[in-house]
Amino acid sequence: MRTSRGAPRRPQRIPGDTLTSAQPTESTDVLLVGAGIMSATLATILKDLQPDWDMTILERLDRAGLESSNAWNNAGTGHAALCELNYAPQAADGSVSAQKALNINEQYHVTRQLWSTLVENGVLKGASSFINPVPHISMVFGEDHADYLRARYDSFKQNKLFERMEFSEDRDQIADWAPLTMHGRGAGRVAATFAPEGTDVDFGALTNQLIDHVASKGATVRYGQQVTTLNRQSDGSWLVKVEDRLNSDNNRIIHAKFVFLGAGGGALHLLQKSGIKEAKGFGGFPVSGLFLRNTDPAVTSQHNAKVYGQASVGAPPMSVPHLDTRYVNGQKAVMFGPYGGFKPNFLKHGSFLDLPMSVRAHNLYPMTRAGLANLDLVKYLVSELTKTRSQRMDALHEYYPTAEAGQWDLIEAGQRVQVMKKDPQKGGVLQFGTELVTSADGSIGALLGASPGASTAVPIMLNLLSRCFPSKVSEWEPRLKELIPAYGVKLNDNPQLADEIVGHTSKVLGIR
Repeated sequence: MRTSRGAPRRPQRIPGDTLTSAQPTESTDVLLVGAGIMSATLATILKDLQPDWDMTILERLDRAGLESSNAWNNAGTGHAALCELNYAPQAADGSVSAQKALNINEQYHVTRQLWSTLVENGVLKGASSFINPVPHISMVFGEDHADYLRARYDSFKQNKLFERMEFSEDRDQIADWAPLTMHGRGAGRVAATFAPEGTDVDFGALTNQLIDHVASKGATVRYGQQVTTLNRQSDGSWLVKVEDRLNSDNNRIIHAKFVFLGAGGGALHLLQKSGIKEAKGFGGFPVSGLFLRNTDPAVTSQHNAKVYGQASVGAPPMSVPHLDTRYVNGQKAVMFGPYGGFKPNFLKHGSFLDLPMSVRAHNLYPMTRAGLANLDLVKYLVSELTKTRSQRMDALHEYYPTAEAGQWDLIEAGQRVQVMKKDPQKGGVLQFGTELVTSADGSIGALLGASPGASTAVPIMLNLLSRCFPSKVSEWEPRLKELIPAYGVKLNDNPQLADEIVGHTSKVLGIR
């Protein structure tokens, strides 16, 4: 990966290069495609580390953070694995491992450290402009689920980062944590865990603040720009063809030394167009969702928690039911969902041809094998699509027994494209999570997948830097340690440092 400054060399012809006869209309050191939380995070870090590098950000919509980063297109949960039960499944012998949840929690604390530094340095307007303290609760019903939650709690409590977690089956205690969940509840065993340090994050607001910041530092940000072609040149750089969606006279070809594809569901198509061998075998399966939303102060004033339950059989992890407190543009709301669904488009503002157009010879078999292994997911999505409003209210009543139907609006959430990829044993698997794909020469990187995504944006982007700019990491490390004080250190293994770091970020971000 070349990191020197100066005018780029004239692109050289290589076999199959469809842009060989075209000349770039502009050049940049770093080109970021998509103005969501991932690109915003990478841009912020890189602009700090290398302020002399030219940077260009392209977004196909008319402003930043309108797709998955938009506040109403996600649950806003700072995914710290405090309440999401799918991060700690129960083994066949009844045991529960905290390891995956612990890894995610460690990553979220890395993200929190950068946010804290940015607040202190005035890059972000203030913590309450994008993050609010909202306790995270896991709640289950019935004997088997309650036994599981107890086993999960016992496993989690052994770890420093989960030491504040509480467990209870006392209805009065649970009612104190989340009053709406106990109103009118019938008989039966109920169990819950309570994590006071939980948060609600407006990733849309955060994204826009970060994009505004890098623009103020000299980054070029353009909206209404659709990337149509990417061609790698013989010197490792890229020619990127860009169409202006509003004015074809402004179409351009950009010569970039490094490209990041942070276009959410749109990243897969762009990755495939890049032609890099590392993209072979990857496919995507889109999952849509709906939420019920209540903004009545009489209801929202009684709920200050994110209450997560157990997913239905066959449901994807992102479809775990949850009753969430949300703060969007300073206004409080309560959301419940998601209700799963299926649309073939990879973006909320995408095309119904997205899924069929993503099928290639190299990913057909992995996608087919993954699909056959997840027929229960297909069955679940079909059943969700046919649900009536009454049936959706029945699901809500399990978590809020006295909810009144007339107080809730149905809103459409963002699209989530789950990763499908090759697997040596199974042929192909459906992966619930994120996948960072980079070329061998480090000239291009792309992020695929969904949760925990946004909440772990900082460690994901640090991983990208180490893979795409290996020769620069040692040079950057002193500054990274200023931005992220515990950079490279596991807090759970260092209790004293954990107290110091968690205490400081909690104070700066207004978290309990």
